[in-house]
Amino acid sequence: MVGQLILILGDQLSDGIAALKRANKATDRVVMAEALGEGQAVPHHPQKIVLILTAMRKFADRLRSLGWTVDYSTLDDPANSQTLAGEILRRASENGSSAVIATAPGDWRLRQMLEDLPLRVTVLPDDRFLCSEADFAAWAKDRKALRMEWFYRDMRRKTGLLMVGEQPEGGQWNYDHDNRKPAVPDLFRPKPPRFAPDETTRDVMALVARHFPNHFGEVQNFDWATTPEQANEALDHFIQHSLPRFGDEQDAMLRDDPFLSHSLLSPYINLGLLDPLHVCQRAEAEYHAGRAPLNAVEGFIRQIIGWREYVRGIWSLHGPEYLTRNALGHQRPLPWAYWGGETHMACVKAVVRQTQEQAYAHHIQRLMVTGNFALLAGVDPAQVHAWYLSVYIDALEWVEAPNTLGMSQWADGGVIASKPYVSSGAYIDRMGDYCQSCAYDVRAKSGAKACPFNLLYWHFLDRQRDRFATNPRMAMIYRTWDKMAEAHRRDVLAQADALLDRLDAGGVV
Repeated sequence: MVGQLILILGDQLSDGIAALKRANKATDRVVMAEALGEGQAVPHHPQKIVLILTAMRKFADRLRSLGWTVDYSTLDDPANSQTLAGEILRRASENGSSAVIATAPGDWRLRQMLEDLPLRVTVLPDDRFLCSEADFAAWAKDRKALRMEWFYRDMRRKTGLLMVGEQPEGGQWNYDHDNRKPAVPDLFRPKPPRFAPDETTRDVMALVARHFPNHFGEVQNFDWATTPEQANEALDHFIQHSLPRFGDEQDAMLRDDPFLSHSLLSPYINLGLLDPLHVCQRAEAEYHAGRAPLNAVEGFIRQIIGWREYVRGIWSLHGPEYLTRNALGHQRPLPWAYWGGETHMACVKAVVRQTQEQAYAHHIQRLMVTGNFALLAGVDPAQVHAWYLSVYIDALEWVEAPNTLGMSQWADGGVIASKPYVSSGAYIDRMGDYCQSCAYDVRAKSGAKACPFNLLYWHFLDRQRDRFATNPRMAMIYRTWDKMAEAHRRDVLAQADALLDRLDAGGVV
């Protein structure tokens, strides 16, 4: 009897993935493939490629130990066609299979690839998410605004996390106002566990160095978890050592402490090495045991069952067209500083360097440093999206695109955020320590030493006045601008224009 092919992608490394649940271990064959085409479609950070390929190889071994037949194509296999579609067709030809079962990819390009295969393809919903695509569409139907806060409350009710009957634990749904504290250097702040590469990982590191030598990022620093067991060790460490401080420090930035009390669990959740509900339940248990405060636990759970599920719903609801959104009409090329080029801005330099070394930056570094500058400078959101998708280890299209195009760049015209997330240098100074060593003066509002964020903030608001002046959340900001002396406003705009001209000419900002 000729069985079906069971396709497992690199971010579907879960024993209970939908395609496996539909399969017959006795007759069906699992297909997994490393493909140069996937590594080149987006110039991913080398550590991201290492993580995915290593985790895939180890997951394939795990499946074999459980009795599955796995056809696995390595990157350096001479017979490898180097595309996913080509490898599916090759395995179908070898085994006489005409049917494929797949779990829905989180990438529109791959969904189209499956539709185009000349085989009988069954695509199953990815039920690792707590809110299905159909359920999110039903939730969104007839709503004038798709605000995450309302979705999050429904997810709390659905999961029962931090609920007392129908009421939220502590009487409030959201404790974000307690989670915006600056951090201070602390030699005793626990560091996240790192995992020394084993033989499999080292082989993949060498493979990636050979095949992707020009990708942005350093491969030699790789020390991420690559198995569910290691990922659970990382979870245990976070729960025990960092969760209590997570809330207080989640928006803070320190140049010499890139991780603070963040979990660094998103790559493992997104690849399937950790179950999101289990992670949330572990955090909730710490609150009930009195070992972690409510503001920390609620904020952490909100990132997973609220924000993570919400952006995936937005991505699914709006379809491939969402990736082309550019509501503000921004066209400027991404500055070379984002690829490691010279910049005098200490915050941008530090975040880009950290990204290059670790394939990681936390959400405020992404939103309020690199994202904020790109938005203020009018960078093409498609290029910003391509950069974030390339350089971060947890970036998959379904989660990265709405975060970048919606939350960070306001390219979706307000689907996700009711106002753009822009700020002057004052916010970065308040929440971090970058400004202390910067060539610019964050207190200077104009002049040669003025922080570029200060100049570009008002320039952005001025050029987008017709769109945002009537926004209730921004009216006060425009009143502040209007009260400034006319000569000062002209000065600021002229200096911002000069800064942007320098950027366009390839100069250092």
